[in-house]
Amino acid sequence: MAQMSMIEAIRSAMDVMLGRDENVVVFGEDVGYFGGVFRCTAGLQEKYGPTRVFDSPINESGIVGAGIGMAAYGLRPCVEVQFADYIYPAYDQIVSEAARLRYRSAGQFTASMTIRSPCGGGIFGGQTHSQSPEALFTHVSGLKTIVPSTPYDAKGLLISAIEDDDPVVFLEPKRLYNGPFDGHPDRPAQSWAGHPQGDVPEDHYTVPIGKARLVRDGFDATIVTYGTMCFVAEAAVSETGIDAEIIDLRTLLPLDIDTIANSVRKTGRCMILHEATRTSGFGAELSAQIQEECFYNLEAPIVRVTGWDTPYPHAQEWQYFPGPERVGRELTNLMEAAS
Repeated sequence: MAQMSMIEAIRSAMDVMLGRDENVVVFGEDVGYFGGVFRCTAGLQEKYGPTRVFDSPINESGIVGAGIGMAAYGLRPCVEVQFADYIYPAYDQIVSEAARLRYRSAGQFTASMTIRSPCGGGIFGGQTHSQSPEALFTHVSGLKTIVPSTPYDAKGLLISAIEDDDPVVFLEPKRLYNGPFDGHPDRPAQSWAGHPQGDVPEDHYTVPIGKARLVRDGFDATIVTYGTMCFVAEAAVSETGIDAEIIDLRTLLPLDIDTIANSVRKTGRCMILHEATRTSGFGAELSAQIQEECFYNLEAPIVRVTGWDTPYPHAQEWQYFPGPERVGRELTNLMEAAS
């Protein structure tokens, strides 16, 4: 075990896979010589050379398109889109080509590629550097969508993603990159303290794709969340004293509905918490599936706590995020609600 931040854990995952499999290549904007805008690939080009870790033009569609072609012919590209906000030019390549390649070729080709991208807020980046577009990918058959919340999970899930024979969208909450984060949006310095955040094995290991993590056992209510909001949920539970169970999805697609449903059947109350906007956010799909599985166990309506339905507010970033105060207030209301 070594103490690693999420950035270090992600870098370690790529390091392990580059050393383990000669078919793994890493590329994207500024990921080679410079080591990435967040330094996730720092030192990898020097270690493995410019044919394994290299820079690309500023062309997200080209980055993903090239990765699909490489994957179809046997490589395992791990490509970086510098910010999730820039992934939209590549959306057609991801949806129309990568996600459908196995089916369209009757299994002759697979898009064994991983698309990494920092997501969410935490750097006062406004609406062009702080979006959370995960719901756009969970609608697409043939894709897997991952959002880790801890360094241990980040490394294990990234290795699983690179080893997977199908395309994986791997979204990294940048507010957790250099942790620790105590869940309070009014204390942003906590998320950029530069201190190690968790114990991570230095060698190869995997975390299974499609399996949620129980963050906290509880009996009063279930909070279903992922990414940065796991820490917000923990802070809200601590400050309200409500004995809520917290589930970190880790993987949005495939979804571990069994773990969610078992928890909601036990507690009878459910809150869904995410940073992205409310309307058509992933929480809507979660709410529908939980209602289908647990309708007769629910003692109150399912509650969603999310970002605002607005363009991302640059000057009001820390008000936009659901924080412990807002989550705690809604959790208290949930406990008081009647079915």
